[in-house]
Amino acid sequence: MKRNFKLVLEYDGAGYHGWQRQHGVLTVQEVLESRLSVMVGQPVTVRASGRTDAGVHALGQVVSFNAATRLQPEDFLRGLNALLPPDIVVLQAEEMPHAFHARYSATGKLYEYHILNRPVPSALERRRSWHVKEPLNDEVIEACLKIACGVHDFAAFMAAGSTVKSTVRELKGARHRRPDHDHLVFSFEADGFLRHMVRNLVGTLVEAGKGKRTAEEFKAVLDGRDRRKAGVTAPAHGLYLVRVFYDDRQPRKMHGGDNQ
Repeated sequence: MKRNFKLVLEYDGAGYHGWQRQHGVLTVQEVLESRLSVMVGQPVTVRASGRTDAGVHALGQVVSFNAATRLQPEDFLRGLNALLPPDIVVLQAEEMPHAFHARYSATGKLYEYHILNRPVPSALERRRSWHVKEPLNDEVIEACLKIACGVHDFAAFMAAGSTVKSTVRELKGARHRRPDHDHLVFSFEADGFLRHMVRNLVGTLVEAGKGKRTAEEFKAVLDGRDRRKAGVTAPAHGLYLVRVFYDDRQPRKMHGGDNQ
């Protein structure tokens, strides 16, 4: 009888063409499934909480898979970390009820976006953060983030060409902090995200921070629901999937389309 397992992954997305398996390019899913198949002795397909784009990192990506095996969660934790390349690490492994699904049981996600905000770039952070050399006005950014919080139609911040049933999402938390003078970190928590929603929000917020938009103009973009009026899409390499939330008491399907 097949058992259901859950893994929590950390990975550096710089060397991969995103999460989802694709023909002719290396992806995180392909690498993980190949190592799992070696351990189980049969092909294994994993289900992720969501797909991350090329270059996007994860601190807490969640996957689930079914396998007819006697291996225990600790065996997967130890064995996979011995077989996987060093830029993919399994942080946790546990056996779950059969009803658990990494995507459909999720109730929310937390993303961070990292910016290096100083005149000169960094040799070490070039694939970990977006270098913005101009000074950014924290007060204007904070005012825009307060506007973005809550239930809104985020069509203006969805990637062009996306198809979803609804573009309404609840942004439960949107804030930014400065760990030090040169760094700025955005965090966004929602019940679901539209494709490139976080990166498009960040691109627009950075324009506001540079003085190119006021908070009132940001609100007009949000209310207008026109992607062409929003800012640029922030680069993928500054984005991190931090955590996926689950409510075991009342599992429900997340909104789809949250490729980031």
